[in-house]
Parts: sequence; structure tokens; C-alpha cells
Amino acid sequence: MSDDRTTNITDDRSWISKISQLFNSTPKTRNDISAILKLARDNKLLDDDEYAAIEGAMEVHDIKVQDVMIPRNQMVVISVNETPEQFLPRIIESGHSRFPVAGEDSDDILGILHTKDLLPLVLQADNSSFDITRFLRTPLKVPESKRLNRLMDDFRSSHNHMAIVFDEYGAVSGLVTIEDVLEEIVGEIEDEFDVEDGNDIKKLSNNDYIVKAQTLIEDFNEELHTNLDDSDVDTIGGLVGHLLGHIPQRGESITIGNLTFKVLHADSRKVHLLRLLINTN
Repeated sequence: MSDDRTTNITDDRSWISKISQLFNSTPKTRNDISAILKLARDNKLLDDDEYAAIEGAMEVHDIKVQDVMIPRNQMVVISVNETPEQFLPRIIESGHSRFPVAGEDSDDILGILHTKDLLPLVLQADNSSFDITRFLRTPLKVPESKRLNRLMDDFRSSHNHMAIVFDEYGAVSGLVTIEDVLEEIVGEIEDEFDVEDGNDIKKLSNNDYIVKAQTLIEDFNEELHTNLDDSDVDTIGGLVGHLLGHIPQRGESITIGNLTFKVLHADSRKVHLLRLLINTN
């Protein structure tokens, strides 16, 4: 017992000494800071999530908006000339809470529409005089080259959660949200569509599901009584990527028989979360 206690005390003094040595001289580089963080993690002063969050916060200085933005071809944009009957189905299908509204063309972003501002429409029997410009909020516009740490400053000062991204020629190249930036720091943020740990498939309603991309095709077939082919890939995310022929991006969709998969969350390496709609017609 005494030997174990002596060993623990010696180990404690060892890592405390190492950290003290690191702090005795002011860290001069990010590598110095990373060394301190790794030592603190290895000795259980920081858990893995805390370590990853601090490292992520340090790395946003090197990441540009263009690296995390939703590209233009995946943006859900509302035209200023559309009626509620025309744009509401797209809003409902996307599940987003904020939408760019364009004027004469898709490069002319007039403002941002918040879905919560549309709630009064539910109580109106006649929407023929609806004017979407009354609901628009001033858009935050940023260049592709902006660093994420500076973008966070812009979000805080403007009280915006979404920014429209423009290229060097003044054309819209995409959009970025505060959630996109935070996920670079702390990892994927759960929302109402995310699946609880331990469950790969979450039923939202009849024929409407949220599916983790890591779900094994064999398990998917068993639970939903389908017969998807797993001869080339093992997972649902792998199957979607295999059929698309590239790494899926958020907003992309593909139909396999009567199953339509839409990518809810993906990064530059893989897809994480899918929405499944089953057509029973």
C-alpha cells in the first residue's frame, strides 16, 4: 500500500514539475501552449472534450470562412417575389430557421428572413397583401477570406447568427452560420434532429426518420424492413457517398427506390447525419 502511495506522489510531483517548468517561461508559440494543454489532458486536469474545445478555439484563427461555409448551390434562398404558398413548403422541408431573401438575382441578397416572424401568418385568413420585405433583417456580408475568429466578432457585434459570403468579384459564394463556427470549435452541436446515443435511427413521424450515417446497412435493413445492398459498403453514409460518387455535402439528397436520403450534417471528410423519407405511393 505504501509503495503504491509513494509511486502516486512521485508521479504527481513529476507532472506538476513539468507544468511548472512550462509556465516558468512565458509560452512563445502555439506549440508551447499545445504542449501545456496536452500535458494537462494526459494528467486528467482536462478531459478530452475540454481539451478539444480549447484546441478548436485556437485553430479558428487559421480557418477561413470558405472552408466551413454552405456553398451557393446548397443554399435555400427565397425570392422577394414569392408568395407564402410558394416558399413555405421549402422552409418546412429544410428545417432551418433563417433564410436569405434575394431580389432581382441570387447575388442581390436583400435580407434574412426568420421563420419565427412568419408565425402571425397562421392566424391570417388572407395573405394576398403579404409583403416579405417587412420581415427582413439586415444581412451580415463577409468575404470568403475572413478568418473564423474575426467572423465571431462580427456575429457578436451585429447580433446576427448567419452571414452571406461573397467572393472577390462580388458574387454570392455561400453562407455561414454561427453554428458552423461553433462546431469547428467544440464539435457537432446536437439539435432537435439529432439521434440519441445508442440509437442509430430516430422516427420523427410515419415514413420520416433521422439516421446516423454510421448505421450499418444490415441493421438498417432489419429495422426498416428494406433490402439495401451492402456488398460494396457497410454503412448508410457509405452507401449514399458511393452512389453519389463523392463525399456528400449538406443539403444533397439521393433517392434509392422508395427511399430518399437528405444530408443534414457533413464535413469535408464524411457525412454524419441523414434524413430519410419513405415514399409509400
